[in-house]
Amino acid sequence: MAATARRLSGRSRRTSALLLMLPALAVVLVFFVYPVIALSARSFLEPEPGVSQYVSLFADGTTRTILVRTLVVAALVTAVTLVLAYPYAYLMSLSGPGVRALLLFLVLLPFWSSLMARTFAWIVLLQPRGIVATLLSSIGLGGVPLLGSQVGVTIAMTQVLLPFMVLPLFNTMVRIDRRLLSAAHSMGASKFRALVRVFVPLSMPGVAAGCVIVFVLSIGFWVTPRLIGSPQQSLIGQLIETKVGTLLDFAGAGAISVLLLVITAVLLLVAGAGARLLLGSPDSGGRNDE
Repeated sequence: MAATARRLSGRSRRTSALLLMLPALAVVLVFFVYPVIALSARSFLEPEPGVSQYVSLFADGTTRTILVRTLVVAALVTAVTLVLAYPYAYLMSLSGPGVRALLLFLVLLPFWSSLMARTFAWIVLLQPRGIVATLLSSIGLGGVPLLGSQVGVTIAMTQVLLPFMVLPLFNTMVRIDRRLLSAAHSMGASKFRALVRVFVPLSMPGVAAGCVIVFVLSIGFWVTPRLIGSPQQSLIGQLIETKVGTLLDFAGAGAISVLLLVITAVLLLVAGAGARLLLGSPDSGGRNDE
């Protein structure tokens, strides 16, 4: 009787969990899955059934140029955010509760304002006589174009996406057992060598997670490149906007969207395989023993 009661209780909990998930699942299916499937289907059905949209996609030199430019900008933004976020997250992992709370507050502060407001703020800052241009001029870089250039787009996107790199890094670093560094010191390793040979490899899951998140968000970014960049330096989001809003080419926009989904899926598979290779086994991660 007790075993039967436990089985019924477990089945009831699973049923309750499924019922709680149904509203969220319905929203995802209606507002995300269905539009993606419908747009993808149009890319294969219009103007006639087949892969003509994808053939023209790769045959068009302008589209190839924009795609390559988007991937380059996304990679650059990912690299810059990693360089800035790694020491910040490391400092957060070393700090006490009070300082850590302050540093975390500073990371989350940009989320309290809208993306549009932050982008318009960057338009003001990147003006030819703005603060950033003045600072660059003071160090001899006054001729660097900012507004309407890839440099300005990279700066603004880095600021917007920096929290998405800091948080995964901090989540990984705070779990690393600091006794491993002490053990490396006791065996003769310097602080820098212990950091490079012990701490950095253990932080790679956070690096991989942050890089994937920032890169995926970067390749689909639209607002910041649209307002800070220029039509001559368009990214893939602006191309999709032009196809949908100006040319009414929904099939072509669907083909580009499917291509981005494929790139994202491949990136996730590669990142997952790389993380498994770095970790060696799912149980290795250098967590603190409570």
